[in-house]
Amino acid sequence: MKSSVLALGLISLAAPLVGAQTSTWAIDPAHSEVDFVVRHMGVSNVHGRFGGVKGNITLDETDAAKSTVSVTIDVNTLDTGVSPRDTDLKSPNWFDVAKFPTATFESTSVTVAGGHMKVDGNLTLHGIKRPVELDVEGPSPTIPGMDHKPHSGYSATTTLKRKDFGVGANAPDAVVGNDIKLTIDLEVVKQ
Repeated sequence: MKSSVLALGLISLAAPLVGAQTSTWAIDPAHSEVDFVVRHMGVSNVHGRFGGVKGNITLDETDAAKSTVSVTIDVNTLDTGVSPRDTDLKSPNWFDVAKFPTATFESTSVTVAGGHMKVDGNLTLHGIKRPVELDVEGPSPTIPGMDHKPHSGYSATTTLKRKDFGVGANAPDAVVGNDIKLTIDLEVVKQ
C-alpha cells in the first residue's frame, strides 16, 4: 500500500514536467540575415543587410506563447553593396560600430493568432534600448539538415524609426528616410 501511494505521489509530481515540452533552437548564422530598406531622397530605396546573426529560440511546444527569443546581430557585417557607403554607415555618423559592434533583441512576449505570431521585445541598437513588435511567420515545416538535426525557419518584419535609436540623428529625413523596414529571416537548428 505504501509503495502504491509513493508511486502515485511521484507520478503526480512528474506530470507537470511531462506536459512542459520545451526545445532550444540555435540560429544558423550561415542561413540567417536581417535585411533593411530605407528611402533615399524620396526617390529610391536603398537595400542592405546584416549577417552575423546568432542566438536562440526556446520553443514551448505545447504553448508557443511561452516561447522566448534572444538574438545578437554583428553590426559590422552591414553590407549595402557599395563599399564607400558601408564605410560611412559604420562610422560615428551612423552606426558607430567601433563603439556599438552589436545589436540585440530579447523577447518580452509572444502572441499566437492563426498562422502568425507577434513577438514583442526590446531591441538595443546604437546603445539605445526600445520596444519593438515583430510580425512573424513560422515555424516552417521541420526538415533534417545535412548535420542530421531538425531545421526550421522563421521570417519576421517590422518598421523602425532610425532616429529613435540615434542612428544618423543629424541626417535630414528628406535625404535619408526615418522609417527603416526590416525583414528578418532565420534558419534554426534544434539542439
